[in-house]
Amino acid sequence: MLPPVNIQPAILIFDGDCGFCTSTSNFIERHSSSPIAAHPWQFIDVTHYGLTQAQTAAKVYLVRDGHGYAGHEAFAQILTLQRNVFLRTLGYLLMVPPLSWLARPGYSLVARYRHKLPGGTPACKMPQ
Repeated sequence: MLPPVNIQPAILIFDGDCGFCTSTSNFIERHSSSPIAAHPWQFIDVTHYGLTQAQTAAKVYLVRDGHGYAGHEAFAQILTLQRNVFLRTLGYLLMVPPLSWLARPGYSLVARYRHKLPGGTPACKMPQ
């Protein structure tokens, strides 16, 4: 019999003041094929992951295998962790041009208008 494997979950760091971000992060944590632990940046020591509060307030982060991924790259990495071949392939494609050129402004657009998305509240509005 093989010994148990210690799989460290990826850490998803998000804005806990934003209802849309909280709902999305909770959905990802519950439905991911691979372990992902979601934490609001306001309730953890982000310096433990080599990040600053300013960085995590501006974008979502995924810390996986000692590497940090921000914004669209974080979501692409989440997709690469899934068992579903389509989602995994999409995640890899979102990290290479020309799709990465579209994913970056796509993430920025969602982040800018997250207060208008389902679950969003005025507290979700990004500083201009």
